Amino acid sequence: MGIVGWLIIGALAGWIASMITGNSKKMGAGMNILVGIIGGFIGGLAMNLIGGHGVTGFNLWSLLVAVVGAVILLWIANAFMRTRATN
Repeated sequence: MGIVGWLIIGALAGWIASMITGNSKKMGAGMNILVGIIGGFIGGLAMNLIGGHGVTGFNLWSLLVAVVGAVILLWIANAFMRTRATN
């Protein structure tokens, strides 16, 4: 998958994950792309750990894997932000 594919999957995955986690008002397009791309790596790692396939190209499965990874990333980031805000 090329750069354009990563950007499109990253943008969609980051946007969907931000809607799921309630971060959509705090994140812009650039942050959605970044979270989605990093989420693709995290989701691919998670899928490989449980015996599945990670990001396989420009398809629906890859989008799902990236969304799962982005949700994990945002969940961890939200947990750190809440902990930091209470201290």
